[in-house]
Amino acid sequence: MRNSFGFLRRQWIRITAALLVVGMAFAWLSMELRSQGHTAETRSGEKAVAQATAQEERIRKIEATAVDIPMGDKGPLRLNLAQLMELYKVPALSIAVIEDFKIAWAKGYGAIGMGSSAPVTTKTLFQAGSISKPVAATGALYLVEHGKLALDEDVNVKLKTWKVPENEFTKEQKVTLRRLMSHTSGLTVHGFPGYDVDEKIPTLVQIFNGTQPANTAPIRVDVVPGTLERYSGGGVTIEQQLMMDVTGKAFPELLRETVLDKIGMTDSSYEQPLPSARAAMTAIGTYSDGKPVHGKWHVYPEMAAAGLWTTPTDLAKFAIEIANSRHGKSNRVLTQKMTEEMLTPVMDGAGLGFFVEKENPGQFGHNGADEGFQALLTMNSETGKGVAMMINSDNGIGMANFVLRRVAQEYAWNYKFEGDIPTLGIIARVHGAQAALDRYAELRKTGELQAERAEASLNQLGYSLLYSGHEKDAITVFQRNVQENPKSSNVYDSMGEAYAKIGEKDLAIASYEKSLQLDPKNQNAVERLKKLRETK
Repeated sequence: MRNSFGFLRRQWIRITAALLVVGMAFAWLSMELRSQGHTAETRSGEKAVAQATAQEERIRKIEATAVDIPMGDKGPLRLNLAQLMELYKVPALSIAVIEDFKIAWAKGYGAIGMGSSAPVTTKTLFQAGSISKPVAATGALYLVEHGKLALDEDVNVKLKTWKVPENEFTKEQKVTLRRLMSHTSGLTVHGFPGYDVDEKIPTLVQIFNGTQPANTAPIRVDVVPGTLERYSGGGVTIEQQLMMDVTGKAFPELLRETVLDKIGMTDSSYEQPLPSARAAMTAIGTYSDGKPVHGKWHVYPEMAAAGLWTTPTDLAKFAIEIANSRHGKSNRVLTQKMTEEMLTPVMDGAGLGFFVEKENPGQFGHNGADEGFQALLTMNSETGKGVAMMINSDNGIGMANFVLRRVAQEYAWNYKFEGDIPTLGIIARVHGAQAALDRYAELRKTGELQAERAEASLNQLGYSLLYSGHEKDAITVFQRNVQENPKSSNVYDSMGEAYAKIGEKDLAIASYEKSLQLDPKNQNAVERLKKLRETK
């Protein structure tokens, strides 16, 4: 018994010793892992700090040098962001930059209105203008995928409240949803001015028929559907009615359910007018001369075409979802196949809601303009880079183009910009119209501004002057454009607008008549002539 007890005792000692060694080893291993984890956390933290610092430096560079334009022997024209906003009489800019399919940063600059002390934040709401269209199109395509609508069916089959009037242009080719979204329906009415907050708001049927209190012409087919890409907000408004008719739902509710909630666009709404709680969160629309829009903004019953209230952050979420959906990485609203169809041009540059840039593969986007508001959204589905900007000014796009270039430069977009359009306008603002025309002549002489872009450059310069209080200089520029491009309908159209603005009705009528003579399908000239003759 003693021998057995001794054996057990020795075994117990061995086991205890082994357990002690294991315990010590485990303790050492735990300490080592904690140490490594702490080191990894430290490195991760250091990396995050470095990335944040680099991001702040990028933002600082964009803010410090928003404009850098060569001026030949005169030296470069440089402006920081605050100076640029002041020059363009822009109260506020809100921006969200997209990098690697994520929002890299978002920031607000300025105040909600001229003279206001209330700062703009990333939560401040702006009117999106025509960026409403691709968001609405996403909702329509959702209904297509769920069997409520068909892309290539005559819209009159499912329209209940109103029908597209048939005529000689619709005998063989019909207005379809695909054609409405791609601006190939042959329908009239380019865009909508909206309604003063004190005005009576028309129904959609009144808008379709151009009857009071609607302030736009009847929406009618005057070109064979499917034969021409011509921008038509009127067509998108029919798309709105179609979506409402097949679902029986109000448009704001329908888009909230099909698109906004699914993507997490919590600061967005198609409500027109906004309810008081959200109305308190908006920027104030501002005209090009710096004066506020009466009542702060206009009301847009044409919701699908122009009625979205949103933020750059929400627009960035939307663009990222579309880009990821194209790759099958996120399909919260549309399938990969439908998203690819959405981003495929139907005729020229228009897909189903978005415009697609052929010179920049993967690039899709849309601009927007409502009374006193302008916006820009562009995204590349291949690189994951993009930007959304919203400005409460009619000068917004002119200013945003410079910021877009700086963002593209700072984030290495490898983006091909068209021509030299914005630079002439800013030269005119800083140094006067003659300096801009001199620079135009230099660019034409050196070949930096090619002939096919010259007309658009002068036209843009003219409008920049016309709506910044320099009407006589604008007319000088438009006259130069007429001299250089006597066969262009558009230059006479612009000339007519300038004359009308300064009250020269006879000269305005003559210019619009010449524009219509060169292009009998210029609907804008038809509408402008009608108004001028009625008020003469």
